[in-house]
Amino acid sequence: MNPTQYPAWKALTAHYKKTRRVQLRKLFAQDPQRGERLTADEAGIFLDYSKNRITDETLHLLQQLANEAGLRAKIDAMFNGEKINITENRSVLHVALRAPRSASIMVDGQNVVPQVHTMLDKMAQLSERVRRGAWTGHTGRRIRNVVNIGIGGSDLGPVMAYEALRYYSQRDLTCRFVSNVDGSDFAEAVLDLDPAETLFIISSKTFTTLETMTNAHTAREWSLAGLGGDPASVAKHFVAVSTNAREVAKFGIDTANMFEFWDWVGGRYSMDSAIGLSTMIAIGPENFRSMLDGFHQMDEHFRSAPFERNLPVLMALLTIWYTDFFDAHTVAILPYEQYLKRFPAYLQQLTMESNGKHVTLDGVRVQCDTSPIYWGEPGTNGQHSFYQLIHQGTRLVPCDFIAFGKPLHPVGRHHDILLANVFAQSEALAFGKTSRQVKADGTSDWLTPHRVFEGNRPSNTIMAERLTPETLGKLIALYEHSVFTQGAIWNIDSFDQWGVELGKVLAQRIVAELESEEAPKLAHDSSTNHLIRRHRMLKEKR
Repeated sequence: MNPTQYPAWKALTAHYKKTRRVQLRKLFAQDPQRGERLTADEAGIFLDYSKNRITDETLHLLQQLANEAGLRAKIDAMFNGEKINITENRSVLHVALRAPRSASIMVDGQNVVPQVHTMLDKMAQLSERVRRGAWTGHTGRRIRNVVNIGIGGSDLGPVMAYEALRYYSQRDLTCRFVSNVDGSDFAEAVLDLDPAETLFIISSKTFTTLETMTNAHTAREWSLAGLGGDPASVAKHFVAVSTNAREVAKFGIDTANMFEFWDWVGGRYSMDSAIGLSTMIAIGPENFRSMLDGFHQMDEHFRSAPFERNLPVLMALLTIWYTDFFDAHTVAILPYEQYLKRFPAYLQQLTMESNGKHVTLDGVRVQCDTSPIYWGEPGTNGQHSFYQLIHQGTRLVPCDFIAFGKPLHPVGRHHDILLANVFAQSEALAFGKTSRQVKADGTSDWLTPHRVFEGNRPSNTIMAERLTPETLGKLIALYEHSVFTQGAIWNIDSFDQWGVELGKVLAQRIVAELESEEAPKLAHDSSTNHLIRRHRMLKEKR
């Protein structure tokens, strides 16, 4: 069913027409307790959603929409292991990756939780060996450098988690990440590393991903060149996160050092699986399990909390409100924590690969907009670049501010100044500065229009006590389940990603045409044919 057919959707359309010009200034003036009332404090995460262009009726209708879309049943279906990824006939059970040992989650009649913990234990054993220097390379020297090679979910999650939790990392270990097939990425990652002290993690479920395996073979050549060319050295300097034992062994990796994950784990939901091996090595098994516990706490909150105080549901409903009724095209993710500098990039894949879909589960074109574009940058840097557009531009950009009460590095006044900016920015976006207020400052008439802030720009403020592994798990799960909720209401499959396939297939064909010694017979469009010929001409000039 198209979501626009739900009675609540039609009621929201009428409601939007009546309330679209309502000002946040007026809403706060009418309800002095609004800033305290429209908040939720659950699972260690505090959400202030009072600075949104909503009324109690808006919230009621949005929650009615969730009910009419069958959200509760869809949540239960996911947690019960039903095959809700219908185009691939797969269960969607990233929640099993962080379930406690005592839990039971069934897939095709089998409890998968024991498998998860067996793999976590295996990861912990390797991690501890590397961390304490017991894993030695081909020459007998300890491993001091870990390079994760992957792409998409096999890279974005690990690199984000490493940066986010660097405070908790073992500092005598260097962690690097290679994803781009551009040779510069690999070259810079290993430029100052010693092959005798470097361990590569090759993360590819199939062990055939073009970009990852191109980088993996380059890493193998680099490692062999630095270790005297002995093929036996590969087993000492490479491990794999994969399910393709044959290709792993063919590469030279000992399959005892192959870490599996399952087809019910989507790539962009896999950072807490074996894909997180580099994270576990960096921060240690105890911190990694603490992160998993944070995930699980948010899972249980999402699974059980009523919609009116369910953090992922509230955030998802607000996203739908702005995307489909206010025609907002983007959401800005603004973490006021330098360690979260890669969090917006991580969310880009999570949100847009999940919900960037144009057909419903029934295979008919969806009649509303689906995923907005997610983007962002840490504060306060963004305040000196794109905040200008958010404050005074012509586009409505809903914002998520993310902040922490206690700093990891308490240096002088820094944290109070940082938090003052969080609160000031959300206040300025909501209430702006009127022409009268600008003139009261003594501004001349001609300059006044340039200094007016219209306000009425919506935002959420998300706060936690401190950035810890547990808190990071909660934040990621918060957005995971918000994405799920949006997709459930839009009635789309949030867990396939066919949109990445066509370009990859065409690239395989074009690679052969670029590398052919003889001029190939081209049958693309005129633009692509010309680009291929031009590149071949430039290659010949080298």
